[in-house]
Amino acid sequence: MLYNLLAPLAEDLSIFNLFRYLTFRSGGAVLFSFCLTLLIGPPMIRWLKKVQREGQPIRDDGPESHLLTKKGTPTMGGLMFLLSASITTLLWADLSNVYVWVVLLVTIGFGIIGFGDDFLKLTKRNTKGLNGRLKLAGQATIGIIATLVIVYHQSSTLGQTTPGLATGVAIPFFKDVLIPLGVGFVVFGALVMMGASNAVNLTDGLDGLATVPVMIAAACFALIAYLVGNAVFANYLQLHFVPGSGELAVFCGALCGAGLGFLWFNAPPAMVFMGDTGSLSMGGALGAISVITKHELVLAIIGGLFVLETVSVIVQVMSFKMTGKRVFRMAPLHHHYEKKGWAEPTIVIRFWIIAAVLALIGLATLKLR
Repeated sequence: MLYNLLAPLAEDLSIFNLFRYLTFRSGGAVLFSFCLTLLIGPPMIRWLKKVQREGQPIRDDGPESHLLTKKGTPTMGGLMFLLSASITTLLWADLSNVYVWVVLLVTIGFGIIGFGDDFLKLTKRNTKGLNGRLKLAGQATIGIIATLVIVYHQSSTLGQTTPGLATGVAIPFFKDVLIPLGVGFVVFGALVMMGASNAVNLTDGLDGLATVPVMIAAACFALIAYLVGNAVFANYLQLHFVPGSGELAVFCGALCGAGLGFLWFNAPPAMVFMGDTGSLSMGGALGAISVITKHELVLAIIGGLFVLETVSVIVQVMSFKMTGKRVFRMAPLHHHYEKKGWAEPTIVIRFWIIAAVLALIGLATLKLR
């Protein structure tokens, strides 16, 4: 909004020229979102405590310490994420940019699904929440609509310069390789958003565990979006140029700022949990950004921690169904180490380190071509 209102005035007042710079608006989004989250956090936590009373239901089969240390902690703290990131994006981004609205659609849509899941968990006082098939159906619907809009827009803007890019999958480390999926790309794009969303959801099991990796991934994709959306940098790094995608750096900045603010309240011992409201929406947002910037496979590297957590659950379920034995003491992976006796802060910080290392490897794909 500020860009649309103030940038045209730059010819009369030179100070408004700042709003033409993507880097300035991205930095402003980080600071504004952080401050806004700190501002709305305390009253929102008080309200959540008041309406939830007993807090988030804790798994009876989970680590024993959780039943004692986390009982009564309110959930749905992801509302802070959603409000701060959405308001900040609307304020600092170019509202004429299609990609901004697509990412907001996915973020808010997945957040509504997560809110419904959290609401049912609280009212039913169990950890099951929304029916799994219904949740996936809602995510698939939003993902397909978002991908259709992305493909349609990119086909019209990239059809002549880079044929096939809109429905192709770029391969890391190879500058000219595109796997053509045709209409199948719509399903692929939706699956990327759904996979990222549910992977972040599975990772969100300890205080601050998912928050920092989401911020790290958002910071990486802020850089990727900026480079991919700039013809000069994209050409120099031999990346696929996607006009307009650079504006997503503002959204990523808003995500980072909101994450920093939320971490203030979510740091151990957490005053509030993110809940599915936050984890599903943040994961979905990262998936949508990766589809727009044509870095879907790079997301699997940068968000490798989320992949590890998801794989641990898949391996555990398959092993138990096929052999009756469990590979891990408990899944997802972070609970396995809790069962082994690791302290919660130790697990969280070590997983943060893993997330940072994987993010660096993912960013290396931008240059190694």
